[in-house]
Amino acid sequence: MKTTLAILLFVLADCLVFSSSAQTYSWDHLPAVQRPDFKKDSFSIIKYGAIADGITLNTKAINAAIADCSSKGGGVVVVPQGLWLTGPVVLKSGVNLYIDRAAILQFTADFDQYPIVAGNWEGHPAARCQSPISGTDLENIGITGGGVIDGNGNAWRWIAKDRLTEGEWKNKVASGGVVAEDGRTWFPSAKSLKGYKTKEAGVLKPGLTVDSFTDIRDFLRPNLLVLTNCKKVLLEDATFQNSPAWCLHTLLCEELTVEAVHVRNPWNAANGDGIDAESWKDVLIENSTFDAGDDGICVKSGRDEEGRKRGKPAENMIIRNNVVYRAHGGFVIGSEMSGGARNIFVENCSFIGTDIGLRFKTVRGRGGMVEKIYVRNIAMRNIVHQAIFLDMYYFSKAPALADVYSGKAKVTNPPVTEATPQFRDIHIQHVVCDGAEEGIFVRGLPEMNIQDIELSDLVLKADRGAEIIEGEGIQLKNVRLELSGNRRAAQSNEANGSTATGSESTGAVLPLVYVENSRRIRLDGIHYAAHTGTLFSINGDRSADIRVTDTDTSKAVQPALFAYGATGKALEIK
Repeated sequence: MKTTLAILLFVLADCLVFSSSAQTYSWDHLPAVQRPDFKKDSFSIIKYGAIADGITLNTKAINAAIADCSSKGGGVVVVPQGLWLTGPVVLKSGVNLYIDRAAILQFTADFDQYPIVAGNWEGHPAARCQSPISGTDLENIGITGGGVIDGNGNAWRWIAKDRLTEGEWKNKVASGGVVAEDGRTWFPSAKSLKGYKTKEAGVLKPGLTVDSFTDIRDFLRPNLLVLTNCKKVLLEDATFQNSPAWCLHTLLCEELTVEAVHVRNPWNAANGDGIDAESWKDVLIENSTFDAGDDGICVKSGRDEEGRKRGKPAENMIIRNNVVYRAHGGFVIGSEMSGGARNIFVENCSFIGTDIGLRFKTVRGRGGMVEKIYVRNIAMRNIVHQAIFLDMYYFSKAPALADVYSGKAKVTNPPVTEATPQFRDIHIQHVVCDGAEEGIFVRGLPEMNIQDIELSDLVLKADRGAEIIEGEGIQLKNVRLELSGNRRAAQSNEANGSTATGSESTGAVLPLVYVENSRRIRLDGIHYAAHTGTLFSINGDRSADIRVTDTDTSKAVQPALFAYGATGKALEIK
């Protein structure tokens, strides 16, 4: 009785939290984002002693110009044409840092210029080296102009041998640093290698201070730009590149406009995210290009208990007219989403060569509610894995259904608590993908299915079609799954629908649509090529209420198969 009451109170509290925002948004009524307003007074860094020779360290001159500008009511701090070497730059309220189109703001590779400070990393309070550009508790700030901001990340980042050519690896080793004992990874220093080997390196646990981490300081790579608790922020036109870790990290802020920026990290940059909007409210990211070593455009809201205690969702976002190259994900939510995410609108974006296109990820222990997500008009090409991916087993492994039924594995079904994450009320429409390993992958938890997901008007050319595992209220409407020729030929010889659970079942031949322990599934207008082998494979004794409408099943070798406790009663084809 007590357990049931506790769960009821948790669900009620969760509903109250997420209904606190009375504003209702739609494609016809999007969130409004205010831009900062700057005075026109200008302050050239040259007048404060800066020298563009690529040798002089201009940290004091640039920060003096920013401080003077802010103290006089704000304005524009101008970085004119030239190569300007500097250490960390600290923004101030009212200041627009303008990088001339012909200017390069080059951050030094001297680690000693970046003291260890208290910050935040992947949702946890953490010791980090001071970011090249940072600002805290500010209002009306901007970084504009068409110039280049280079974080000198190559000096900070470790890299595995298999992510370089033979010549690149030889040059890296010859540059200095140390190589791990197994000869597979290069590190810039012994301190960096020690940090890599240290469990929870940098996490600020009770009793620890930033001074506790001096022996691994080189491992605590900074994000290129970190803005914390700021309001009215503008990033426009500039190029942010070569970050030691995440490129743009905006945390606990309001009113962010990212307009026509270029974010560039090498494809093999460890933790080389493009932009991470964490616990933000009112965001516009548009007309920008991201080429990242990790996730491209990423939404976060804290991790596990700390994120839930923070209680700040990422909300009221518009992301449109952007291009993402070679990132782990084009548009991403999670996995640190413990504060929740809602009212997010993504449209008119292109993803080219990313590992995954639309990537929503979480895991048990995170908690948090991801809901009211609207995506439309997305073009994808050469996606390595899934075009559309919603998974609640990030960095964990779900038991294969075959192993469960054979007794080799057990289904873990813990009680629902505040640590149980939720994905629901997500709408994705008008997506075209030319080339992917798999079109759609949806996988919830047994105790908390992914719920009420609408996928409509899709054309997905992929090796595999769609998987729906532990889902409820999932609708595919007017979806064309164009499988590669060799895939269809292999399917024609498929004897039954049994497969290993999940996308990690490499080598297993899946049907066009694989359903496992899911209910209220609506497959309306599913289009596919002739001679497809198995159309629908229904698996698991909890699969029920699966309806297929407006779909010609006659072109398939076999319309439906049932396995692992599923029966024909679970599927209705009209």
